[in-house]
Amino acid sequence: MIHNNKKQRLEDTIHDIRSPLNNISMHAEIAKLALNNELPAEQGRASLEAIIANCKTCSELLQALVEP
Repeated sequence: MIHNNKKQRLEDTIHDIRSPLNNISMHAEIAKLALNNELPAEQGRASLEAIIANCKTCSELLQALVEP
C-alpha cells in the first residue's frame, strides 16, 4: 500500500511538472525570436521572466517529492 501511494505521488508530480516545462519551452522559443529581432525585446524579457517563474514552480514540485 505504501509503495502504491509513493508511486501515485510520483505520477501526480510528473503530471504537474509537465505544464511548467511546456511553458518554459514555449517562452524559450519566444525569447529566441526576440533575440533574432523577430519580436519586440519586451516580449523576450517577459518570456525570460516567465521561464524563471516556471523553473521555480518545477523546483517546488520536485522539492515536495522529498518532503515527508
